[in-house]
This record gives sequence, structure tokens and C-alpha cells, in this order.
Amino acid sequence: MASFRSRGHDSPPNCGQSCPPNCGQSCRWGGTGGRGGTPQTPGRATPPAQRQHWHRHRPPLHPGAWWLWALSLGTAATRTTNPLLLALLITVSAYVVATRRPHAPWSRSYGAFVKLALAVLLVRLAFAVLLGSPIPGTHVLVHLPEVPLPHWAQGIRLGGKVTAEALVFALYDALRLATLLICVGAANALANPSRLLKSLPGALYELGVAVVVALTFAPHLIADVQRLRAARRLRGRHDNGVRGLLQVGLPVLEGALERSVALAAAMDARGYGRTAAVPPAVRRATAALTLGGLLGVCAGTYGLLTAEGGAYGLPVLLAGVAAALGGLWLGGRRTLRTRYRPDPWGARAWLVTASGVAVAALLTLAASRDPAALHPGVVPLVAPALPLWPAAAVLIGLLPALVTPAPEPTDPRKEPTT
Repeated sequence: MASFRSRGHDSPPNCGQSCPPNCGQSCRWGGTGGRGGTPQTPGRATPPAQRQHWHRHRPPLHPGAWWLWALSLGTAATRTTNPLLLALLITVSAYVVATRRPHAPWSRSYGAFVKLALAVLLVRLAFAVLLGSPIPGTHVLVHLPEVPLPHWAQGIRLGGKVTAEALVFALYDALRLATLLICVGAANALANPSRLLKSLPGALYELGVAVVVALTFAPHLIADVQRLRAARRLRGRHDNGVRGLLQVGLPVLEGALERSVALAAAMDARGYGRTAAVPPAVRRATAALTLGGLLGVCAGTYGLLTAEGGAYGLPVLLAGVAAALGGLWLGGRRTLRTRYRPDPWGARAWLVTASGVAVAALLTLAASRDPAALHPGVVPLVAPALPLWPAAAVLIGLLPALVTPAPEPTDPRKEPTT
């Protein structure tokens, strides 16, 4: 080891790192210039190739920071029905995804979430047209044939007049849910699910595996469909219509089944589901702390949302969170697992998380101080206005596009062929 350190290495040079020859850069996992490189001469400027090589060795952003940022933007979307602010939230999340989305199969699911959000908009508008709306209106757009319903279905109608006020109200309400879905899609496109699973506490590991498998099912399914459709087009076969969908669907289902069997075998080989022996007292304490913590969180949240519980809401919420964290810590003793190279939570992760939390906090404050600006009315029907300082608060969500590194370019020689 002394000979290694004399040559500028912190660990044996045979570390497997693919460094360019004689790059002179001291890598994190050992070696200067790969195998046989020479140390960099002190005082010399680092060439651009070496700076790019060092940039590739920087640790990536913690995936939990992306999820906290996206969920905070989704929380901000639930505090307003102003379509201009919601459109600004969608633009902010889309810009960050476009600039910081990595080149991976699971990152292609953002488009699917956008399509799901558009489907939510159309379904909500269709319900407003067919089932009516409790919002009164004077601007009648069309009269549909109304179907008479029995007396026990009072308050529900099929058909009748469709007013502009009812459609605008449905559009505002659906746009809020669509924005929330797009924010969740941004988290799926930016955060590596396997690295997020590695960062979970031991007590939530098994639950996290189920959630990660569910979240990665759709991206892999979309990637399989795109790959098979491209292969059919290269062979001169049609991939559109019902027939093309059926011929593509069967190989996709076969691939999903094979992937499931391989995943089950890998999980069994790695000891998934095996627990350590803990005393009965520890198990009872874990259950009591977890259940009591969840009840405290529910009671504290209810107290914060009501006017009568403002005095006890915050203390009960904090006590519930502390008890739940204690239960998770004790529950982690039953899980036999280790972390290989855990992801660090650095300054960039704090900045990304703080930007999302700031947007949610400022939108919540604006909703309490100026509810008319964040919840524009539809009776009478007026054009919504863009409030200035809430819009400026939403722009804080662009901070991750400035403080996080750009994704690594994809090597075309490593791209899979179809």
C-alpha cells in the first residue's frame, strides 16, 4: 500500500475505473490516469478533458431530493386553482426534467405521465358535460337531450344544458390534479428508483421494494413497446391498429413475465424477506411506537387543519413524527441488510429540497392571505389574473436546473440495437 501512495494512489490502481490514458486525474476510487497513469504535476492547469473526466466521477444527486422537490411542487399545486400558476408549475417541472433527466429507460416515463394528465383533463370535462355541474351559469353553450332519472338520484342529471361556467370550473379543478400527476412524473424521470430503494430505512425496505417494482413496471413496459414497434417497422410490418397492438402485446407480456421470474430469483438469492431474531419486548415497542406515531401524525394534522386544534396540532404532530421515527429505527433491527456505497446527502440535495419546500410554503402563505388570486371565481366568468409574487415564488423551483450537474451524454457505441 505504501508503494501505491507513493505513486499518488489512495487505493490499489487496479480499481477497474475506465480512465483515459495519462489523464493525470486523481479518481475517487483510486488511480491517476487509470492503470499506469502518472500523477498530475502541481501548479499546472487542468485540461478540459481532465475536468470532464473529474466531472463524471462526481457523486450523483440523492434521489430523495428529487422526490421531495417534486412532491413539494405537487403540494403547491394543490393550494391553487389559478390556471396561470398551474401552467407555470408545469413549465418549471418540465424545464428541469428536460435539462436534468438522465439517459436511462426509467427516465422516459415522463411522457406517459403527461398523457395521463391530458386524459384526466378530458375525462373531467366529459363528466361535466354529461353529468352536469352544481355551478350555476348564464352562458349556455349547448343543450343536450336530458335523460329522466328516478327520485333517489336527485342531484344527478344526464344531459341538459352545458354552461361555460361549469366547463371552466371543471377545467380549473382537473388542471390541479393534472399538475400533481406531472410533478409525480417528474420525480419518476429524475430519481433513480434502485438508488432510492437503497436509501430507505431498514424497516421500510420490503415495502420500498414493492413500491419500486411498481414504479419501474410502467417505464420498462413503455421501453419494451417502443423497442418492439421499432423492430417491426424495420422488418416492414405494420405496428398500428388493433392487429399491430395484439402482435406487440404478446411479446411484451412474455418479457414482463420473464423479468418477474428473474427478479424473484434474484431477490431470493439475496435473502429477501429474511429477518433477524429480536426480543419480544423490542417487537412490542416497535409496534407501539409506530402505531402511536401514526395516530399522532393524524391527530396533529387534523388539529392544524381546523381552527379549534391550533393549540395542540403542532406539538402532537411533532410528537407523532418522533415516535414514528423511533419505531422505524427499532424496526430496522429486524432487517439484515447493508448498504454498498451509500448516496451522500450533500449541499446540492439540500438546495434542491429547499427550493421545492420554499415553493410549497410560499404558495400556502399566498392562499391564506389572498385566496381570491389563487382561487379565481367562475361566477361571474372573468379571465384569471397572474399574481406577481406567487408567480415569482414558483420560479424558485428552477433552482435544481442551475445547481445540479447535467446528465452524462450517452455513448452511441453502448446503445442497444433493435
